[in-house]
Amino acid sequence: MNWKIRPNRPEDTAELAEIYLSVRRQAFTWVDPGKFYREDFAAHTSGEVVSVCEGPDGKIAGFISLWAADDFIHMLYILPECQGMGAGAALLRSLPGWPEHRYRLKCLVKNIKAKAFYLAHGFAVTGRGSSAEGDYEELSFSPATGG
Repeated sequence: MNWKIRPNRPEDTAELAEIYLSVRRQAFTWVDPGKFYREDFAAHTSGEVVSVCEGPDGKIAGFISLWAADDFIHMLYILPECQGMGAGAALLRSLPGWPEHRYRLKCLVKNIKAKAFYLAHGFAVTGRGSSAEGDYEELSFSPATGG
């Protein structure tokens, strides 16, 4: 699939908020779905660099958000029907300096599919912690080990 990665535009907000809401409700089955809201997208990406992944038809498949000051990938969400088709990998490749640059993220332990995706793309577990949504592992991409 030929994915196009582009910067987020104001007119994308409603669609990205819907992707964020629906994918979280579907993936985080252990969390009460009533705790997720459309408004979360704007609040959770404030101050972040958001890039959008589009298919050849212009349909948005997902997005990535980066807290650039810390090289922290805060979110990477792909519509279920687009998962496993390279959209997530295309978003990773769009990160500044990828794959020569070090990046890190947090992945909920129970989110097995996401963890497998990151490990397959060169990330390694470098820490652990706990959040309101459950235990997580910090994953880091290091050019020496992941590139």
